[in-house]
Amino acid sequence: MRLTRKRLCSFLIALYCLFSLYAAYHVFFGRRRRAPAASSRGLRKGAAPAREGRGREQSTLGSEEWNPWEGDEKNEQQHRFKTSLQILNKSMKGKTDFRVQIWGKAAIGLYLWEHIFEGILDPTDVTAQWREGNSIVGRTHYSFITGPAVVPGYFSVDVNNVVLILNGREKAKVFYATQWLLYVQNLVQTQKLQHVAVVLLGNEHCNNEWINQFLKRNGGFVELLFIIYDSPWINDMDVFQWPLGVATYRNFPVVEASWSMLYNERPYLCNFLGTIYENSSRQALMNILKQGGIDKLCWVSVREQWQPQETNESLKNYQEALLQSDLTLCPVGVNTECYRIYEACSYGSVPVVEDVMTAGSCGNTSVSQNAPLQLLKSMGAPFIFIKNWTELPAVLEKEKTMTSQEKIQRRKMLLHWYQHFKTELKTKFTNILESSFLINNKG
Repeated sequence: MRLTRKRLCSFLIALYCLFSLYAAYHVFFGRRRRAPAASSRGLRKGAAPAREGRGREQSTLGSEEWNPWEGDEKNEQQHRFKTSLQILNKSMKGKTDFRVQIWGKAAIGLYLWEHIFEGILDPTDVTAQWREGNSIVGRTHYSFITGPAVVPGYFSVDVNNVVLILNGREKAKVFYATQWLLYVQNLVQTQKLQHVAVVLLGNEHCNNEWINQFLKRNGGFVELLFIIYDSPWINDMDVFQWPLGVATYRNFPVVEASWSMLYNERPYLCNFLGTIYENSSRQALMNILKQGGIDKLCWVSVREQWQPQETNESLKNYQEALLQSDLTLCPVGVNTECYRIYEACSYGSVPVVEDVMTAGSCGNTSVSQNAPLQLLKSMGAPFIFIKNWTELPAVLEKEKTMTSQEKIQRRKMLLHWYQHFKTELKTKFTNILESSFLINNKG
């Protein structure tokens, strides 16, 4: 009887040891054995959707044998995951903790957000009352709001740093912009906002004195001003030049470069579609084009009166002209800088720019040899600059001697420059905001 009991105890102990070894094997070696298979699936599939991966993981676990220490193992895994997450959060802290909200109350805001920042707006409908988007650049998290529903006092302000985009081109726009600045001034005075910058579509004659009272250097609250056109105020300390960009108010789109845009032969040497003003250099341009039948080599379509809005047909026609022409003629209007310059770049059509100062207070050629178009020239714009349209016939004769390969290479260079131009602006804009706002925080 004693022998039987002893054998039974030995059997039970042996059984327990075998079971323990079996369980330990599955815990410590079973997971390692499955890992390579999982990783090989990941390599084979590439970047597989996370949802699909989770589903596959659940079905695999359902067919596995029972693990007696599964609960403890899951707790340990969760602990390791939380620890890793905490380490990741600590490493990211300070990298995207600077938040800036952009209030787009002028059409130039869409150029900043969609073209320079390459941001998306929700909803995509351009007629929507409220549109918004988010983007991260460096350590800065940007949010963008725009639309008719963005009205002073009718939306929540939950940020410390704001960039306000305004139109100050004409008297009616200045009145509207002033109301926004008075509203923001109140937010700063009541400590609901800490830092404010303004991106301003300035007056084409650079008569922007109305905003002086709001600048911080004059006792106001606007710490940074990014201004369009060659304002004599630009000092790269608190006033910076900003590009005019494309005519987003006419729904000019974000253009993606394509193979055909680069390599297809373009049937026209140049194009000009625009308004002819009386006693302007545009009249001189038309006279030059008519001499010797040059206008037959170019896509030319003119009108006598400016139209603020494009029809779908006229916009499509204009885009097609840019796409089918090697050069885009850019005569001055009220100001030297025009939307046409940037729109031509979008399609790889080299701008031929009339490089003369227009009437008004913009620029100062005695101070800067780059005036006008200081920003574009300082960033190495690969354009053709001429002082007088009498130079155009020689430019077009040179075009005729260029090979298709030479034109393709020039097109590539222009498109590459334009992309680099926008990327540099985004980086510069962010660096300026961070440097100014964060340093003032410390102060």
